[in-house]
Formats: sequence, C-alpha cells, structure tokens
Amino acid sequence: MTALSLKSVNKSFGKVHVLKDIDLDVEEGEFVVFVGPSGCGKSTLLRVIAGLEDATSGELQIGGEVVNRTPPSKRGIAMVFQSYALYPHLTVRGNMSLALKQEGRPKAVIEERVQKASAMLDLGAYLDRLPSELSGGQRQRVAIGRAIVREPKLFLFDEPLSNLDAALRMNTRIEIANLHRQLGGAMVYVTHDQTEAMTLADKIVVLRDGRVEQIGSPMELYNNPANQFVAGFLGAPSMNFFPAGLLAEGDPRTVGIRPEDLFLAEDGALRTRVSHVEKLGGDTNVIGFVGNHQITARLFGQHTVEEGQDLRFGFHPHSAYHFDAEGRRLA
Repeated sequence: MTALSLKSVNKSFGKVHVLKDIDLDVEEGEFVVFVGPSGCGKSTLLRVIAGLEDATSGELQIGGEVVNRTPPSKRGIAMVFQSYALYPHLTVRGNMSLALKQEGRPKAVIEERVQKASAMLDLGAYLDRLPSELSGGQRQRVAIGRAIVREPKLFLFDEPLSNLDAALRMNTRIEIANLHRQLGGAMVYVTHDQTEAMTLADKIVVLRDGRVEQIGSPMELYNNPANQFVAGFLGAPSMNFFPAGLLAEGDPRTVGIRPEDLFLAEDGALRTRVSHVEKLGGDTNVIGFVGNHQITARLFGQHTVEEGQDLRFGFHPHSAYHFDAEGRRLA
C-alpha cells in the first residue's frame, strides 16, 4: 500500500516558485529521506505534506486519501521537529500523553501507549522528570516518543539530529533506525547531512532548487548518479571533478573520480602537490592540486604524507564518471 503519494506538487510564496512539479510515492514501511543543500525546498516539502503549508497546485494523498484540504491534526501524521518543542512545565509523561488527552482518549489507552513508547526509547526511568532535567539526546527521544504514542499513518522528521553533538547524532541515528524496524511504519526524514541519508534511508530523494534531481536507494544513487550534482553531493569526501581534457578524450566535458578510487602510483596520471593531510587513523585524506584543480584522495590506513610533497595518483578507467556540458551523466 502507498503511504504517501505526491502528484505534480508545486508551492510558491508570491512570485518565488519554491517547489516545482514534485512527484513521489512512499510505500508502507519505507524510510524515505529528503536530502539537499540549504534552500533546496526539502523542509518546505515536508511542511506541505504535514499541512503546515498549502500546496499551490498538485495532489497529496496519505493512506490513499486526498488531504489537500485536510487540516494537519486530521492527516494521520506525527511530526518530530529540529527544536524538540517540549512543554517545559510538563513531565516526560505529560509531554508524551498531551496529544492523546486532547483527543479524549481513555486514560488506560494513554498509559499503555506511553509505557510502550518509553520502553522502546529507554525513557522509563525519566517519565516523571521535566525537560530541563534531561540531556539533549533524551529530549529528542521524548519528542520522538510523543510522535509514537499517536500511532500515525506517517512519521515526519525535520532535521531531528542537527542540535545534537557528533556522538549523540550517531547514537540517535541508530536508535531511529532501530525504531523504524520495530514500528514498521512509513517515515519521511529531512536532512542536509548526506551521511544520515546514506545510513538511514531505504530511498533517497535528492532535491535542488525545488526540483527532484534523482530518487533511488543509497547505493543506486552512489554508484549510478544521474548527474554531476548528485555525484558530488553524495559521498564523503565528495567526488573530484576535472576537465575532461586533463584525463580523457572524446565526448565528456567533465570527469569525476571518487576519493576512494584514487591510489598512489609512481606512473599515475595525476601529478599532485600535497597541500593538506587529514590523518584519521583508519584512513588518510590527502588534499592537493593537479594544476589549478583541487584533488582529494582517501587512502586506507595510515600513510606518511606531508604538506608540500609531490605524489602521483592513479585510478582504474572503469571507476571514472563522465558528464556532459550540462552536467548529465554519460553512459
């Protein structure tokens, strides 16, 4: 069953056309991530799905029902925001149960759902605490628990990890992935962080300037990007791009090579002057210049490389990506 369907959805603010002919289907149980740079329209699209903004044109369906004119509270969705949005005067139990109380649910049902959600999120020991007595990660789990107790048709996440430090982001990311496996419901998640997109998604929607650039599984997009934008956006460090005349003959205007596909070779085609080295323990990132073009090579393991050193890098021809003058991928 299709949990969410968007057909030619557009959104304009006055003369500014923010979303442009968005077509998308999210299947029941799917984890879909909207990713793209700041200003690409991903959060606006999520707000249109939630009903916090009205689509200028197009059709939205949730659970097979058209919801263009349905208020947010009746759409069967639950949303987790970037800024936890907890009531400071309510306990964890109070925050998680508030929406159910407002809906007039029986006390026994409310308590059962709160207990179930708190067990999933390891919040049982904190139910009587106020938000001010919790860490940032715990507050985010409360916000997620508040969504779970509503048993929605569709979960919406708007950059929920951006306020957390690096260690908490990783831990909470794992918790969200585990939660999706337990609940089995459809989830739509917005982030600008391509690592979150790659590690969480069943399906990634890459957006740029209000348009969908490509939709597919993380590995489909990583291995077969439709264009230069998608190729450069997914992957860390990002793909290297060079003028075709530097490396190849024929039709391509630009050649792309991922950092991990470069290797040290005495006769390598890319003569590089090293400008910076990132020694990460398990990997070594070497940044330098080939002529006037920056290059990043990701070398497995630890390497003795210094700034100012001259190196040569090689690559296998099959690992190169070719793009035309408009940035489209060439077969």
